[in-house]
Order: sequence, then structure tokens, then C-alpha cells
Amino acid sequence: MNRLYRVYARTYQKITWLAMWLLPWRQNRGTLSGAGSLQQLPAFLQDKGLSRVLIVTDEGLYKLGMTEPLLAACKAAGMHAAVYHEVVPNPTIGNIEEGVTMYRRHGCDVIVALGGGSAMDCAKGMAARLARPKKSIPQMKGQLKVLRQTPPVVAVPTTSGTGSEATLAAVVSNPATREKYAINDPMLIPRYVVMDPELTIGLPPHITATTGMDALTHAVEAYIGHSNTAQTKRDAIAAVQAIHACLYAAYTDGTNLEARNRMQQAAYLAGKAFTRAYVGYVHAVAHTLGGFYGVPHGLANAVILPHVLRAYGVSAQRKLAQLADCIDLAGNNEQEKAQAFIRWIDELNSSMNIPDKVRARDGGRLIQEQDLPAMLAHAVAEANPLYPCPQVWGKRELERIYRQIM
Repeated sequence: MNRLYRVYARTYQKITWLAMWLLPWRQNRGTLSGAGSLQQLPAFLQDKGLSRVLIVTDEGLYKLGMTEPLLAACKAAGMHAAVYHEVVPNPTIGNIEEGVTMYRRHGCDVIVALGGGSAMDCAKGMAARLARPKKSIPQMKGQLKVLRQTPPVVAVPTTSGTGSEATLAAVVSNPATREKYAINDPMLIPRYVVMDPELTIGLPPHITATTGMDALTHAVEAYIGHSNTAQTKRDAIAAVQAIHACLYAAYTDGTNLEARNRMQQAAYLAGKAFTRAYVGYVHAVAHTLGGFYGVPHGLANAVILPHVLRAYGVSAQRKLAQLADCIDLAGNNEQEKAQAFIRWIDELNSSMNIPDKVRARDGGRLIQEQDLPAMLAHAVAEANPLYPCPQVWGKRELERIYRQIM
């Protein structure tokens, strides 16, 4: 990576940071929180003048009956409700188009995304298409391609990790190109959020673990980057503290409602932090693993995070030491504290059976040499010049990360 490009990237990031203050940031207009809060949603929507609901979810949650209580509550309130339940992990352009068709067919006026990041990404992609019917999803890739009022989206997370309930991003996969990219626009921030910890009780331990590490990655990458505000710093620190206190407890005892509730709050705060302060190279690499091999996003982030933090070296040392201080990790100086923080991530991963490499289902090699050039190209194009990372990396530095996790 030559010096001239580094100067260009830092200049671009500074201009973007300044421009962020001028954007029409959509604020969350209402949150329902606490055990049983999902049942309050129909009355809440009726108070807002909304009456025709499209629930967007995945097949797994649909077969488990997760949509039934909401459908019953809508029916009892005299509201029309339909369900689109074909969302796949790493939702596709096809998912979005099918959902848009169903929304129009049922004459809906609100989208309720019930699930993890995939359901919320799909719902936000649908909202973008409905706001911009003459633009295709690929045409809205990148920054500020919507900038119109969208149908209201209600985010109902059933995991505690993606933070998509607080973000301006809809992450979409294109199976034709094996590419995974984001549509970023303040108009995509969900208008309402429901945080009901009862919805997360049934999560398998490995999902609790990887989604929790996803939230940690969001908070850490936001905090160590160069585009923070006072609020994003507070949100990131609060998220790290909650994850430190509660993730392992939620992993070992899935019925611990207090831990589940705090993890929902952590994911939300981390989402607020990174939607304003951005993420970094962990995500750029993780997105290629999802796009090429279907690796779950939280798992990819968990594996990659400590490798990237170590590679940043002294450039991230001071801020990692600050994060170590906020969770009372010992160290005599910034270097020792930063190392202690990374070591804590390693130990947390290990305690939850998260590996330090990405592997195929049979335990063999997943990342193929012939795919590396395209993966590197996608990762560099995603991250540069936008992501305000501690260092500006090119293909050479990113290739080292891929080889460390292979």
C-alpha cells in the first residue's frame, strides 16, 4: 500500500466523518423492551396508524412457530398480517425481490423483521427497494443511494449480536457473483425496536457464542477506528462491559433472562456505535468468507478478530488498552493492557468452543488458493478507502490474515 493512497484514504475518511454530521439521521422512534414485550407490538403499531403487517423471517424460525404468537396477537387486534419466511443466511437479492412482491400483494404498511441479522438485512433491503422502485439492489450498493422515506421497519432481534436493529446497513449477497456487500443509508435505520429476551432463550449455545462475539467485534472495531464521536465511544464501551459480564453466562445458561437482556442491550449499543463509526478489516474479510463459503458472519468475526488486532500492533495499542481498563484487565502499561485485551478475546473464544481457524465441515481446509485473488479484491474494495481502521492495508496485509486463519 503506497503512501499516496494512504493519504487519500485518510482524507476520504475525514471528509466522510465531517459529512456524517450533516446527514438526516433517522432516530429510533420507539423501543419495547423486557420479557413479553413482543405481545405489545400490535397495539403499539395501531397507535402509530399502522394496520397491515408483513413479518419477514427465516424458514427455521417459521417452522419453530416463532411467528405464531405475533400472528395471533395481530389477529386479536384486528390487524392483517402475512409472513415471508424464505430468508436465507446471508440474504440474497432474490429474497428481497420476493419480499417486496409479497408486501405489495398484501397492501402492507409496515415490515416487521423477526430474527437475526439476515431477517433484518432482508427487511431493510425491501424497504430500500420500496422507497426506490426504479433502482435495483446492485444500483444501491454503497453509500447514500436511498435518501427517501421508506416504509417503517420494526426490528425484533431473536439473537444478540448483529446490531442490525440499530444500523443503517443492509448486507446483501449476490449468488451470481459470490459477492456480499452493504447498502448504507440513514433511511434504513429501523424505526422501531422490540427487545424481548424471551425470544433468545431457545438459542443454541454456539449461536449465543458467535452472535455475542459479533457484537463484540462491532464494538471493538468501532472504538479503535478513527471516526468516533463521544457517543459512539460511550456506546462501544458500554457494549464491551456488558459482553464481558454476560456473554459467557448466557452461553452456559440460556435461561438466564438477565444475561440475555443485557446481551440484547449490548448488541443494540454496539450497532449504534458502528453504524456511525464504521467497522474495519475484520468485517471486510468476514464478508468474503460469507459470500464465498457461507461461513456464518458471527463465527467469521470471532475467528478473525484477534488476528487482526494483533496485526494492527502499536497503531491500536492505546485504544485497546482503554478497553482493557473498562473491564478491569491488568497490565503495567498500554502494551501489556492491549495484549491482555486480545488474550481475553482468545480465552473467551476458547471457552465457548470457537476455533482459531476457519475450516470446512469435515475439518479440512476451507479457503481455497484459487479463490484468494477474488476474495482479496472484494475485501480491499469494501474496506478502502471507507473504513477508518488503525492502519490502511492493501492486499499484502490482508493476505497475511487469510493465511493465518486458513
